[in-house]
Order: sequence, then structure tokens, then C-alpha cells
Amino acid sequence: MGKISIGMIQASHEVEGSAPVEVHKEAAIQKHMALVREAAARGAQIIGLQEVFYGPYFCTEQSPKWYASAEQVPEGPTTRRFQELAKELWVVIILPVYEVEGIATYYNTAAVIDADGSYLGKYRKHHIPHVEAGEGTNGFWEKYYFRPGNLGYPVFDTAYARVGVYICYDRHFPEGARLLGLAGAEIVFNPSATVAGTSEYLWKLEQPAHAVANGYYVAAINRVGVESPWNMGEFYGQSYLVDPRGRMVAIGRRDQDEVIIGEMDPELIREVRNVWQFYRDRRPETYEHLVNL
Repeated sequence: MGKISIGMIQASHEVEGSAPVEVHKEAAIQKHMALVREAAARGAQIIGLQEVFYGPYFCTEQSPKWYASAEQVPEGPTTRRFQELAKELWVVIILPVYEVEGIATYYNTAAVIDADGSYLGKYRKHHIPHVEAGEGTNGFWEKYYFRPGNLGYPVFDTAYARVGVYICYDRHFPEGARLLGLAGAEIVFNPSATVAGTSEYLWKLEQPAHAVANGYYVAAINRVGVESPWNMGEFYGQSYLVDPRGRMVAIGRRDQDEVIIGEMDPELIREVRNVWQFYRDRRPETYEHLVNL
């Protein structure tokens, strides 16, 4: 198998928060469709977008306004539009959206679209934060908007590689990262919305550690800029691709919209797994107590 080109899109969201939901969504969708085209033109074969890409990070406030931005997956219009785009460009797209199921059940979700435009499935974020951040009433108030994921930790066989997804706050939990590796993931995408502050130093620590411990690539994607009127803090970008040895393959800038391109080498995955043998040497029969604590 040859090397695979990975595209990671980090972007700011300039629409002021008081604008209607439809205005936010269409502006962000148009922006990201153009960036996906740029990534494909630069050779990207698998392209990942940032967490809840089609608007601001609205979880900084608790307002029922944002429920209107949720869509069904895959039946919703945004998934359909990106299916058409994936087919046109022959790229795999990791598409993080706000999902509604039934009357009023909401999830933080990423749809996985194959290069022929087919919908392969979705991942629903498992670990949901609810903590203060920044000044005033700002925070990561995600429990107001999302239920914890209930679809496990699926791995998707795409046209180019076996892909797993882990969303933002999930990255602080090694258990799911290990499950994705055991399921055969060659690369795990982690679309995020995280601001400067307490956890920034972990941004380049935790996910390289997951890559090393599990012998796969991680594509970590973060938005950029400061979003008005909340001004919770700076989304510090620096989206990156890290290899199974923990080395940075490509990394974006802190403060600019950018398409980051990195190369994934499946041979390196096999090499690292054969050398370290972490999967061979693990002791699952000794871990039973872990889920009971």
C-alpha cells in the first residue's frame, strides 16, 4: 500500500453570535466546502473538519437557539451536500455535525463519507464536558446540548485507510483510543474546539501518546480565532498529524485559517507495531476491575 495524503482543515468563524442559525450554517458550509476543494487540489485523500464545523462553538453559552442547528445523520442536508462533494472530488471526508435523533435527542457526531460519496456510518462523542472556561458565564457547557454517545467506537473501512474518530474532550480518555486501535484503526481523527488555557500544554502531549501506545496516526484538528460576542478565549489552531512514533508529520499555525497536509505511511504502522508489540504484551485479563471502579 502506498502513502496516503491526509488533509486537516482549521478555520475561524466570523459570523457574530446573534445572527440567525441559518446564516451561521451557510457561511460556515460555504467556507469549508472551498477549503475541502483546496485540500483535494493539494492531493489530500482523507480530509477532516473541526468539531461542529458549521457554526460557532455555541456550547460556550446555554441557549435553546442552537438546537435549531441540529440535523439528522445521514438524512440531513449538510451530510448530503458533503456526500456529493466527496464523490465529485473522490475524497474521504470526516464531517463533524450537531445531530438530532427523533424528536429531541441530540449528539455531537461525526459522519464518515467514503470517496464514492457513500455514507459509511457515524461516531457519537462519548465523553461530554460541562466546565467553566474563560470569564463570566462562559464554559464548555456541552451537557446542555449533547447526550453521551451510544454507538461504541467504530472503525470505518474507507477507500484509502481504516479510520476511527474520537471527538475533542474524548482525547483525555485513553480507553476509547485503545479500543479504536484494537478495532484496527490506522488513523484516528480528533476534531476539536479548544481554547488557550489549562489544557493547551496537553494538546501536543496526549494525542502523540495515543498514537505511540496504539501504533496509529492521529489527526488532531482545532479551530482558530476568537468568537464574538462570547470571547471565551482563543481557539489556538495548531492542527497536526502525528505518526506512530509520536513524531509531528505536519502542523498548522496558531492563528490562521489553513489546510494542513501530511503524509501517512501504512508501512510505518506495521513496522512500529512489530517492534513494540504493545498489543501482544497487554494483559486484558488483569484489567477487569477497571470498569468496576
